[in-house]
Amino acid sequence: MESMVLGDVEITRVVEKEWRTREPHEMFPEPAPEFWERNRSWLAPEFWDADDGRLVSCTHTWVLRSEGKVVLIDTGIGNHKQRPGAPPFHQQNSDFLGALARAGVEPEDVDIVVNTHLHADHVGWNTRLTQGEWVPTFPNATYLLPEPDHHFWNPAHDLARRSGAANRNVFEDSVEPVVRAGRSLLWRGGYDIDAHLRLEPAPGHTPGSAVVVLESGTDRAVFAGDLLHSPAQVVEPDCNSCFCEDQEQARASRRRVLQWAADHTALVLPAHVRGSAAFEVASRGSAFAITRWADRRPGCRAQGEE
Repeated sequence: MESMVLGDVEITRVVEKEWRTREPHEMFPEPAPEFWERNRSWLAPEFWDADDGRLVSCTHTWVLRSEGKVVLIDTGIGNHKQRPGAPPFHQQNSDFLGALARAGVEPEDVDIVVNTHLHADHVGWNTRLTQGEWVPTFPNATYLLPEPDHHFWNPAHDLARRSGAANRNVFEDSVEPVVRAGRSLLWRGGYDIDAHLRLEPAPGHTPGSAVVVLESGTDRAVFAGDLLHSPAQVVEPDCNSCFCEDQEQARASRRRVLQWAADHTALVLPAHVRGSAAFEVASRGSAFAITRWADRRPGCRAQGEE
């Protein structure tokens, strides 16, 4: 576990899984191969295994302790979930709850669960299998679900979905059970979690994609969800993943959030970046650069560092 304190909020990262995912041109169709070679010095090997050609990804949950409450941001892949369209997520059996316990959090301790969007790798631990039924993993928590995503992913609505195959069964086993149990709150347009934390829409990756903005004392941070799958998207902010539903909205949301972070010297904490997974950015013409990581582990360099 890795922890930090920003203002009056304590933040701990609990890792569920790390794996080698797609090759860059599969995950990010737009940048030319030269882009990756040009940025090899700081992307490899932490975020890109240039030897086997695949990007390195992870899923983790941000555990926040704020105003006496325990808040989880995104709940990862989950165990025993049927994900035939997403092999890295299919029938997992991880020790995530053990890792959460080692961070000092039992399921009953959680007050609020935030799903930044309703993709399979952000809602999986919303539920667990108990006597053949999917039940809320965190029985005392309020689950904050973006209403536009709840509508978009509801199989009752016949909508075209770019990542529909990868998200098969997710609504039924990880979303609807918490709604049925009366543990959910559907929100849209913004939602104040407490005096330090606010949910803000950042659509594009999905219709309901959101970020959590932290403002406490003089400290600022943004939990960026899937606005960024790789730190490479800081340098190339118009670069969308293959899973973004609305390409133009995704670019606009990414640029807006990165600009806010640059203007406020705010930490950016994405959902799939390894290492400290937190960094500061600065404007560089029409793009951005990573200027500081929250830790200085070997191999984790800012853009342009040698």
